[in-house]
Parts: sequence; structure tokens; C-alpha cells
Amino acid sequence: MPSAAIQRVNYDPATRILSVWFVPSGNRYDYHDVPPQTYAAFRTASSKGRFFNAFIRDRYSYHLVEQSQSG
Repeated sequence: MPSAAIQRVNYDPATRILSVWFVPSGNRYDYHDVPPQTYAAFRTASSKGRFFNAFIRDRYSYHLVEQSQSG
């Protein structure tokens, strides 16, 4: 999953939580109630950062889960 902005993602379909680790900070944020279809589209998007900004950021509630020690 190469991306300049997003290091890694994980999705739990049971809880509909999308976890996103960001490249610049290494911080992990959890986004709540993300539909499986949105996650599937995110996984196949040619630009993860653009998709995230257009369809996830500011659309779902979130919170900081893990702050990187280096960030």
C-alpha cells in the first residue's frame, strides 16, 4: 500500500472501525462507523491520500489511538 501520506490501514468489519497510521507523524487514528464499501474503495484507490481526504477525513468521527514516540 504505497502512499506518501498513509503508512498503513486496518479495518474491522464487526465494529466498522478504520484504523489509519499516518506517514509524517506515525500516529494512529481510528475512524468510526466506516461502511465496508468505503473501506473497499479506499483499498483499491490509486491515491490513498486523495481518497482519504475526499471520502473519510471530516466525514467520520475519529480519535487518536496511538501516538508515535518518534512523531
